[in-house]
Amino acid sequence: MEKTGKKRLLLRILCIVLAVLLALIVTLGIAFVSVWHNEIGTLMNFKLLRERNDAHEDGAVYRMDVKGGFYFDDFLSSGGAKKDSELIAFISNHVTRGLIDMGIKESDIGCASFTAVTESGDKLFARNYDFAKTNVCITLTDPGEGRHASFSTADLKYLGLDTEQDVGGLMNKITCLAAPYVPLDGINDAGVACSILMTYQGEPESNNAVPTDQNDPEKDDITSTTMLRLILDYADDVDEAVELIEKYNLHDSANTSFHYMIADATGKSAVLEWVNGTDATDNDGAARKLVVTYNTGDGNIGQREGESNFQWVTNFILQPGYYQSEEDKAGLDRYDRIYEDLSATGGVVKDEWAAMDILQTVGRRSWVPGTVWTVHSVIYNLTKKTALWVSNENFGDPSAIFEYSFETGELTAGVRP
Repeated sequence: MEKTGKKRLLLRILCIVLAVLLALIVTLGIAFVSVWHNEIGTLMNFKLLRERNDAHEDGAVYRMDVKGGFYFDDFLSSGGAKKDSELIAFISNHVTRGLIDMGIKESDIGCASFTAVTESGDKLFARNYDFAKTNVCITLTDPGEGRHASFSTADLKYLGLDTEQDVGGLMNKITCLAAPYVPLDGINDAGVACSILMTYQGEPESNNAVPTDQNDPEKDDITSTTMLRLILDYADDVDEAVELIEKYNLHDSANTSFHYMIADATGKSAVLEWVNGTDATDNDGAARKLVVTYNTGDGNIGQREGESNFQWVTNFILQPGYYQSEEDKAGLDRYDRIYEDLSATGGVVKDEWAAMDILQTVGRRSWVPGTVWTVHSVIYNLTKKTALWVSNENFGDPSAIFEYSFETGELTAGVRP
């Protein structure tokens, strides 16, 4: 009887211990889900859309539907970031909870953007993103709380992920949670689209571009890609986008310089540039000032610009007198070709695919084949709030064509008509 009683006591103690451990595990699990529920939901939606094709120098294409607000309001209210390391620290502490050692990489981007109007009157914004082979992520956000839903594209190399490998493993996928902070172009549900383009400003001894690095103590700070996120989340039109940007010191990302193009559903567009003097003297990023060139008054940068009802940009500063020679204008040949194609029809194109044909004409595989490719081409219909997106110049391959509509909220495979 005594042995049986001891066994019962031990069994009872064991049951109590197991019950306590189970309760602890459940409590920790609930706490984990409570803290990470948006991130878990986002990771569950991360999926491969198109496999890589190394023979064509194509990276993989992914899709991520971002749950929640991804802490961007917290980023802005904390004063933003003066440099990439501060942005990385914020993302690591808030988005990845300090689990991932993240990095933002230097880049050599050569891109193009333009506006056009379809025969039916729809306003279009076109964009080529030129870079070395890389994986990209189509990033869909809908944070609510007074912020716009958006469609954007993130280059995953920019987050430090290997371009020669698929995005595999939990840690790499967690890194992709930072994609909303690094959009390179996008459109929001108000019909505002924007893109970032490299400018190669200044002539330092290192032969690298000099980043814009403003330091007005009265303003908060923002980096290149988070400025695009600011536009996508909060701007109802071009004017509001400019008003938002003017409140911040710009600090260009990736140790290089950029300018930006914005357009809205009314047909208004603008190129935003930060300059100080000429290219030969523009070596102090802190001394640069914002210059906004609207399509409604761009005659100051050239006769053909002033006579055109469309706007276009590649990789050189548009301000007159900035360069000593035409040869110093990176992407001038593509700039001239875009003008030639658009001016032939007065900036009117049949439809999105006709605008895509212009992007194809200046795509890097056909223009100047080499180590830089056109990673994606996209036509944003600002009137209908849609996106026509093509991967790696595969304009006739249905597996590389995607269409998105804010009205339906669906990203579908596309087919060239």
